[in-house]
Amino acid sequence: MSQDTYLARQPIVDGKHNLIGYELLFRSSSQASSADMDDSYRAGLSVLASTLVDMGTEWLLKGKLAFINMDHPMLMSEFVSLLPPDKIVIEIIETVTPNDELIARVEELKQAGFRFALDRFTPNTGRDKLLPLVSYVKLDTAELSRDKIAAIVRVLNKLPSARLIAEKVETQDAFNWCQQMGFHYFQGYYFAHPEHLMARVLSPGHATLLRLLDMVRKDADIRDIEAALKTDVALTFKLLRYINSAGFGLSCEVQSIRHAVSILGMKPLYRWLTLLLATAGTHPASPAQARTAITRGRLCELLGAHSMAKSDQDNLFITGVFSLLEAMLDTPMDEILDRLVISEDIAEALLHRGGLYGPILALAEACESQDPGRIEDLAFNLMLTPEQVTKDHLQALAWIEQIGLD
Repeated sequence: MSQDTYLARQPIVDGKHNLIGYELLFRSSSQASSADMDDSYRAGLSVLASTLVDMGTEWLLKGKLAFINMDHPMLMSEFVSLLPPDKIVIEIIETVTPNDELIARVEELKQAGFRFALDRFTPNTGRDKLLPLVSYVKLDTAELSRDKIAAIVRVLNKLPSARLIAEKVETQDAFNWCQQMGFHYFQGYYFAHPEHLMARVLSPGHATLLRLLDMVRKDADIRDIEAALKTDVALTFKLLRYINSAGFGLSCEVQSIRHAVSILGMKPLYRWLTLLLATAGTHPASPAQARTAITRGRLCELLGAHSMAKSDQDNLFITGVFSLLEAMLDTPMDEILDRLVISEDIAEALLHRGGLYGPILALAEACESQDPGRIEDLAFNLMLTPEQVTKDHLQALAWIEQIGLD
């Protein structure tokens, strides 16, 4: 089954109302106006998972910065290193009291390229120690009096590196006053209420995640890890979207699972799998749909082996698996492809059964429908005999039995 993931984003603008970024906020449903989550660490994990995996940085941020709230445990976690530093501002929430360990962690992340914001700052609370390390300081203009804000701004203006953000700016008068006070950026209902976003996502199976975590921990052969990833449609989809996200800055699309794993590396892969396990829903993809998708992917791969290079065979596996995403996610294929960076050949096959891979995908689908006339016609066009196609189909079915997919 698929499930929905929800996120809200509120714009942060400059004095001319130009958008510079979004604050990303976890939501438990499409109607929720707040996080509705007892644990800020779990809320932070959910935002990370949505940003990295379910929605994707390109579609979600549209080239702007993401301000992501983090508490002490989240800041200390290894999950942070999965984020693209050039697109993220880590917003240290007001409940964080800095100690030596946390300050060292902020310095380490700053060296890695991350920027920081202090949320709802008030002086003389122990959080002043973080001021030399942050790029943004946010003041709650609804909570603090104007006299108090003016006093704080005078102090902060002595720190030329920190840009001031006025939060909860809800009227024209408040905006004008904050501009006069010297704030650089602004956020609040005067500009926009948080925009609710939803994506239909597939949940990977817990058993597969645990098995992969154990394999990565034991430094298993990359071919065995690739084989395990191939058994889970959701993981294949999420991995390729993550590795092709703008954060990696790759010059070409990655379509091979093995290539994706080799680029990511074992330690980041372990963290990514752990993040998925921590945020995985209770509704993985329908076993029947998953089985059909993976069988179709394997059949496309085998059919392509008669005439195509290994790289094309890898692409054909992805083509076959992804061809069922429309049914799995109950979302039109063109909308799915808007959030997924894949080659034109794969996209053309998925959308129109055209291009280099489309005829093979169409043949695989004909095998499932047991239409001998169509199988013969499509096979002839690919210079394959019905006997070759039947053999490949049986091999694909045997492979599914061998890997033990329920």
